[in-house]
Amino acid sequence: MWAPTAPPAKSTRSQHVPTHDNPATFDVVVLGGGSGGYATALRAAQLGLSVALVEEGKVGGTCLHVGCVPTKALLHAAEVADAAAHGAQFGVRTTLDGIDMPAVLAYKDSVVAGLYKGLQGLITSRKITVVEGHGTLAGPGVVEVTSADGARSSYTGTHVVLATGSYARSLPGLELGGRVITSDDALKLDTVPKSVVVLGGGVIGVEFASVWKSFGADVQIVEALPHLVPNEDVALSKALERAFRKRGIKFSLGERFAQVKQSEDGVQVELESGTTFDAELLLVAVGRGPRTADLGYESAGVRLDRGFVLTDELLRTGVRTGAGDSAGHVWAVGDIVPGLQLAHRGFAQGIFVAEQIAGLAPATIDETAIPRVTYCEPEVASVGVTEARAAELYGPDQVETIEYNLAGNGKSKILGTQGFAKLVRRKDGPVVGMHLIGSRVGELIGEGQLIVGWEAFPEDVASLVHAHPTQNEALGEAHMALAGKPLHAHN
Repeated sequence: MWAPTAPPAKSTRSQHVPTHDNPATFDVVVLGGGSGGYATALRAAQLGLSVALVEEGKVGGTCLHVGCVPTKALLHAAEVADAAAHGAQFGVRTTLDGIDMPAVLAYKDSVVAGLYKGLQGLITSRKITVVEGHGTLAGPGVVEVTSADGARSSYTGTHVVLATGSYARSLPGLELGGRVITSDDALKLDTVPKSVVVLGGGVIGVEFASVWKSFGADVQIVEALPHLVPNEDVALSKALERAFRKRGIKFSLGERFAQVKQSEDGVQVELESGTTFDAELLLVAVGRGPRTADLGYESAGVRLDRGFVLTDELLRTGVRTGAGDSAGHVWAVGDIVPGLQLAHRGFAQGIFVAEQIAGLAPATIDETAIPRVTYCEPEVASVGVTEARAAELYGPDQVETIEYNLAGNGKSKILGTQGFAKLVRRKDGPVVGMHLIGSRVGELIGEGQLIVGWEAFPEDVASLVHAHPTQNEALGEAHMALAGKPLHAHN
């Protein structure tokens, strides 16, 4: 799957030391070293292309350094804290004596450092030229880089891949700083706040709310939309809200932020309704914006919409790097492309673009088959379309759903978790959506991706044997029920 039958020959282009007037030339120049950028670089180099990877910070980008990996390390520490606090329910005499945040940060940083070292070694082994500095698109096929000491150099590529990632957004008029922090700042806190207001009930907001509650903080979420994790199936949103109430995590839904006042020891957050909340910190978790400003994109002909780079289904921007049949393309991958802002989406797009550049014909990426996981407690995981979206696509009378409660699953019972697996199918057709909530259900979504991505019918999955006792078994039971032969569920 990874290697072509006949890999293209190694590039014979010289890779001389560049100056501003004498640019180095590569088959591919990648601007940005996050998940999408380094995946492009690795796959292109694997296919025999010469590659330059331009990165101002550390290779690995948001996901490795201030996103997926460090936040999930904190969430695992929170899981350990919960296990210690509630060990008695399993007959284990444990107590939670407190959270040593400097030690938690050291653990988090060690995880990141190990993965970063491994990634650096992989890039070095592929003979990718890594260029450290601030890169801009100086022309359709030229990336200009300014190093930390102010030196400037240029790199030309037959193909240029834009992969500059995202940044933590705020709201108009809401100034960041002091006790008003972003997720980047939250990852550096060396103490557990006594109280926090979280502005935004999406993935980032509920994950940090979950961590802080496990660490002993008082948490209040403010979400302008009617539900937490509003992009998920409403059944998952409502179930998460019930679980958060049980955990003591407070939230206000359908409420808009008005203003925040800071003092020496805290913040006062006021909503448009007049309701106010006092806390030590305000976490602004209203999503991430595309990092495309002042990078030369528009002047080079790249079209933007609200900061996002517009592409076709092959991830081409429409800008060519030269004339004639030998001209290459300017491509874009990752968070700057409209759609799900997920590291694994950017990673897949990077591989897809590299294979196209190498002359292969990879299958286009099905966005609906990309799995999504929110790693709070309980976890939320999904793939495919929601029930509401399926009704829009196929008509309400052409959609069937079923919910299999984890109360009937032996391993979930052992873990002490509650939740369910919800399936959405076209009537007499394949499963088009899977929606899960419960502890550790993120580990189940891989099978869900295969089921939805390969358009499996419930009868196809029902015939598969799932190991007992596993949570994975719940997917088999759910598909048996949807196929009309439930054993541990009612018709």
